Amino acid sequence: MKTYLAKVGEIKPECLLFDASEMPVGRLAVRIANALRGKDKPTYTPHIDTGAFVVVINASKAVFTGHKNERKVYVDYSGYRSGRTETTAEKVRETHPERLIKDAVWGMMPHGRLGRAQFAKLKVYAGAEHPHTAQKPVKVNLEK
Repeated sequence: MKTYLAKVGEIKPECLLFDASEMPVGRLAVRIANALRGKDKPTYTPHIDTGAFVVVINASKAVFTGHKNERKVYVDYSGYRSGRTETTAEKVRETHPERLIKDAVWGMMPHGRLGRAQFAKLKVYAGAEHPHTAQKPVKVNLEK
């Protein structure tokens, strides 16, 4: 029996829809990262982008377990001296709720050329509306 390796022309990308409401951020990020990389398919090939396009809605309703909402810190650096700012997850949720999911998924992706290309296929929205209805995304069933 031979090992199957996907070729670039054989891949049919699909579009998946994840609803983040009342889901723990880390568990959701694992499922999204696997879908972006294509690891949830039997045709997964490590050096080829076999993943799907992923649309995430209701990012503002995703939850953290424990006390992470108050204690988890997001760090930004402007590049200047004393340009480091720290923001709690609670404040990030108020201003940019998409960042909660994007940062969690980015930490689970490979940090190379292929990983950046796969991560670019992720679209996150704070509310329930998204402009990708023409792609007919398939809703993924997430168990809580």
